[in-house]
Amino acid sequence: MRIAILDAHTSNPGDLSWGPVAALGELAVFEHTLPEQIVERSLDAELLLSNKTVLGCAEIEALPALRYIGLLSTGYNVVDLQAARARGIPVTNIPAYSTASVAQQVFALLLELTNQTRLHSDSVRAGDWARGRDFSYQLAPLTELAGKTMGIIGFGRIGQAVAGIARAFGMRVLAHDPAQQLEPLEIVLRQSDVLSLHCPLTPETQGLINRATLATMKPGAILINTSRGPVLNEADVAAALHSGQLGALAADVLSTEPPGEDNPLLTAPRCILTPHISWATKEARARLISIAADNIRAFLAGNPTNVVN
Repeated sequence: MRIAILDAHTSNPGDLSWGPVAALGELAVFEHTLPEQIVERSLDAELLLSNKTVLGCAEIEALPALRYIGLLSTGYNVVDLQAARARGIPVTNIPAYSTASVAQQVFALLLELTNQTRLHSDSVRAGDWARGRDFSYQLAPLTELAGKTMGIIGFGRIGQAVAGIARAFGMRVLAHDPAQQLEPLEIVLRQSDVLSLHCPLTPETQGLINRATLATMKPGAILINTSRGPVLNEADVAAALHSGQLGALAADVLSTEPPGEDNPLLTAPRCILTPHISWATKEARARLISIAADNIRAFLAGNPTNVVN
């Protein structure tokens, strides 16, 4: 059984083992694959694993040996599902492997905004405290989370995990999810001191946070996005940061990754950006590899699981 991984580096930059997958067949591991290299590298593969390498109709039709596509991610928009289905090729994903890690990142971002830890640490290391007159000083306002309202858009596994942590901080939680009988979107937007996004990218959620929705939010509210970059209209969010309507933004995802130098959020004030790392704790990536192997094992046994097409 010939297996190829097209973009192994992000899932495993070298601190983990592909052993669980290698045990299931003859494994070829490519750290990165350019679009023009896909067919050449995959030609003999019966099982193909990919994270963000795009497998469109042309690539799928050019791979006669291909029997299975396993995604090293929860999202599956990089694969032409219809083309795979026409060939009888199941496409599987890896759900729920990073729930705890993403929820943890939400609060890492939020606490940096409310407590300004890095700002004060850098000041102390620069000697400001040693030169000061007082036992304590503040370089920026500090905010207590207890009693604040955490709004959550998208109340699946991650949204619910975020809600549990928010309640542990003493926050009131409001949630909106079209698939559940929860609060209306306008109420969550209007009442949230902190708004955390955990919705999938769909035609309905693309650009959900825009000039109009931002205008309904509390002035000075904090926005956190660990879902998908295009859920934000980035130009509108940057304008709201510049005007002060939006108190701060912390985002782990952007509309284009890596971003272009002209992305307006790169120069917006009160904005923390991290390079799509909320999923990437070592523990979560180890689970990802384990589930990827389980998905292959189930396929080989004739009972594929986590099939998205």
